[in-house]
Amino acid sequence: MNPQEILRLVDTIHRERHVPREVVFESVEQALRSALRKHFSDESALSIHIDRRDGTLQVSYQDRSLSPEEVEDLVGRIGAQVARQVIIQKIREAECDTLYNEYLAERGQLVSGIIQRYDGGMATVALNDAEAILPRSEQIPGEELHVNKRIRATVYDVQKKKGRVKIVLSRTRPELVQRLFEQEVPEIADGIIEIKAIAREPGSRTKVAVATSDPRVDCVGACVGVRGNRIKTIGDELNNERIDVIPWSDDLDQLIRNALQPAEVEDVMLCPKLGRAIVLVPDDQLSLAIGRRGQNVRLASKLTGWDIDIMTREELDEAIERAIQAFSSIEGISDELSEALVGEGFLSYDDLAVIETEDLMELGGLSAEQVEAIRQEAERRAEEAEQGESVPESSHAETSAESAPASPSPESQSAHNQQESPADSSSASGSQEPEGSNPGAGEEKPTQSPPSPSEPTASAPPPSAVSEGGTPSQ
Repeated sequence: MNPQEILRLVDTIHRERHVPREVVFESVEQALRSALRKHFSDESALSIHIDRRDGTLQVSYQDRSLSPEEVEDLVGRIGAQVARQVIIQKIREAECDTLYNEYLAERGQLVSGIIQRYDGGMATVALNDAEAILPRSEQIPGEELHVNKRIRATVYDVQKKKGRVKIVLSRTRPELVQRLFEQEVPEIADGIIEIKAIAREPGSRTKVAVATSDPRVDCVGACVGVRGNRIKTIGDELNNERIDVIPWSDDLDQLIRNALQPAEVEDVMLCPKLGRAIVLVPDDQLSLAIGRRGQNVRLASKLTGWDIDIMTREELDEAIERAIQAFSSIEGISDELSEALVGEGFLSYDDLAVIETEDLMELGGLSAEQVEAIRQEAERRAEEAEQGESVPESSHAETSAESAPASPSPESQSAHNQQESPADSSSASGSQEPEGSNPGAGEEKPTQSPPSPSEPTASAPPPSAVSEGGTPSQ
């Protein structure tokens, strides 16, 4: 075997197939071993090595060196075919590994390609050096795709199956919005402006919170561009998706106000034990704050990582009065503890059912057994209310019983996300009280039945407005 031919073979495969040189050398050595091993009884004593610098082939068996002519005679025509198949297989495996590692490092990054096929709702996209798929679940709702259309997407998943690499693209993830902003807004690429958070409902609306390290730079204006040209380019790429750019603030109160734009907010009361923010708005801003089908408040909740309940001040006062009377009817809860619970933002049986044991013990000076009994009673009443056997908990915008978190969750959403119209309910939660279930509506209730957080009483203090650190403020 000519050493120069071996080097040319290695260089050609390395250049055309993008396979590392060392992998090609090892493939050739393995191929020769496969072709020669049938001629030797002890394969472990067979040594094959190709010099990486000059291509010299060195073959020995039990410390006896074989000349290149001997090697060629032993390999023969059949052995050469075997060696060729081994090299091809090794090269394919190396190509697969190289492609897999390349796109694995590209997850979340932006790629561009042309749709080759579109069948059954799934698009096959030709990238520079690979083929990827765009499933229906990762396509923007309402978007029309067709063959030969160029699209941009992010690499969502990379899998290696049966010697092939499966690359899955996505156009619904928030990463796509971020990558498009990085391309269209030079200040983001330069690090002057930073994208702090993104909340997205693909094909409909996206909220992007941005901040700047240079106080002289208008971060929102830079992202929008002159006459909105930058934001329009991004929106067009996302099938005319509406994009709201808001300024980020480390002050949670201000961030929530910004996230609910364009609605005007009267007051924000934070309830750290529930990871909830009660937001008061004027009557004429209620519909705007909630948004169509609760979209505005839902996106604001995702953006800030807090449940957001939208109320008017009158609704909050009513919810507080109902909650105090209902909590006081539970054995073990005094009037003072009821007011303390409401001050921490607990306004329904569902809230009380998920309270942390340590928190309730600290608020009321109770034992663990008393706390467990209170929680079980709250759960029972919440279930009865849900089944229509009792008065429902509260008409304020709160997390539903099925999804109420015991602690703050970045992905938690309020039940007002499902609200069709603010006129359907007195709050942003979208939950409605069955007819005749509200004693304040004129129907008499038996005196022995416990009141619920939706029953009014004379007066009560509002939940404590707290700062991000949880310090009550009057």
